[in-house]
Amino acid sequence: MVKMWLIGLFLMTLTHTNADYSALQAVLSQKGLQKVTHWLTDWLQNELSSIVLPKVSGGVNIGIGTVSYVLHDMTIKRCDLPEPSVAFSEGTGVSLEVSGLSIAISGSWNTNFGIIHDSGWFEMAVYTVTLKTLLQLGMDDERLSISAPVCSADVGGVQANFHGGGSFIFQPFVEMFSGRITNEIRAQICPAFKNGIEGLERHLAAMSVALKVDPYVYINISLTDSPLVEYNGLGLNVTGEFYSINSPSEPPFSPDSFELTWQDNYMMSLGASEFCVNSAAYAYHRAGALQIRIRDDMIPKASPFHLNTSQLGPLIPQLPKKYPDMPMELLLYTREAPMIFFNKTLISVQLLASAKAFAMKSDTVAIPLFRLDIESSFIAKAYIDKELVKGFLQMKSLTVKLGATEIGIFSITPIERALKMAMNTFVLPKVNGQLKDGIQLPFVKGFSPKNSVMTIENGFVAVAMDISGPSDSRQ
Repeated sequence: MVKMWLIGLFLMTLTHTNADYSALQAVLSQKGLQKVTHWLTDWLQNELSSIVLPKVSGGVNIGIGTVSYVLHDMTIKRCDLPEPSVAFSEGTGVSLEVSGLSIAISGSWNTNFGIIHDSGWFEMAVYTVTLKTLLQLGMDDERLSISAPVCSADVGGVQANFHGGGSFIFQPFVEMFSGRITNEIRAQICPAFKNGIEGLERHLAAMSVALKVDPYVYINISLTDSPLVEYNGLGLNVTGEFYSINSPSEPPFSPDSFELTWQDNYMMSLGASEFCVNSAAYAYHRAGALQIRIRDDMIPKASPFHLNTSQLGPLIPQLPKKYPDMPMELLLYTREAPMIFFNKTLISVQLLASAKAFAMKSDTVAIPLFRLDIESSFIAKAYIDKELVKGFLQMKSLTVKLGATEIGIFSITPIERALKMAMNTFVLPKVNGQLKDGIQLPFVKGFSPKNSVMTIENGFVAVAMDISGPSDSRQ
């Protein structure tokens, strides 16, 4: 049972489509495997005390007859658990060996010898427990599968002291009891371990490959091929395609292959391709999440223009004549999904958006005015500093066209000029200020990345990192 939990936790830390290639790749190195094992050892030391062991029953021939016994209500009072030895088994999975495990157990006993029935409590030490196993990792129906084809176990011995009742009568025969109990414990270790692995396999089989990210999108986390196990690490290739929850469809582009470099000096490496990022943008676009309604109170007070028909008179002369001094709102949305490209240290972004303008007669009555179609492109640099994503964003181009109008034709040139000024004066400085301060890397609660390094490659972005866990902070 204990070993099953150990392996289950290990696998959980690794954590169809048009994708011919994986859009997400993850690698756990030997260094990472050792760290995971260290965390699990600490966790098991704390958790073992809560385990209730199954009762043990049998009979021992003491020369004048057979004493039937039942040991029950057993709990672990102390556990000395050396850190297991783990290694990747190339082409197969993970070899695991626990050697020198010792457990102190207390519980109750009942005996039956003819017409004599007795009971009491006992203390037992199970020492030098050894388990050797091979965990085979594979792929079944596009998800991770696990089995334990090889398992061997041994128990160095058992020492027991019986108390209460007529225990003094049976204490001389403890060696006979201990031998039987040792054999029973030895016989139960591998079947219990394999039952646990089978339970974990059933759990993996029942897991959905569609992981909900937020109310708008989900991501397909199915495997594209079997886990790649080398002597120095474990690689998982994941579909990594995003879909709109309400309007799922394939994007009008296909994934390309990419090869994530295995970093032996880091615990974990993660890689996301352009397809992964752009499928997310496409999914959010399909879900209608990439839009915002802009009111005047959202515009900086220092801006030379505000959302008021009279204020925009210098840009659109007929606007204040037709609708004098009326508040306005803009609905800004993507016409097509944004496209993001990774080009060796640089990130390029192409954005096709539209802005619909309304004069607000009241809070609920909006008068349509015009629609502007905006084409823009940006370049960005990103890096990780002290576990914060930092960088800068620069506008490369911006053009504006009049897409539709209910107030007549007007010149777009002054609006384009004003929009460029607003981007360079207000929007980009604010964005770059946030990027300069840095954005925290998202991570599982209780764990945090350290020594992280981000690289922008041709077609994908990669992050190599070490990881700190709760036990590390306590130390």
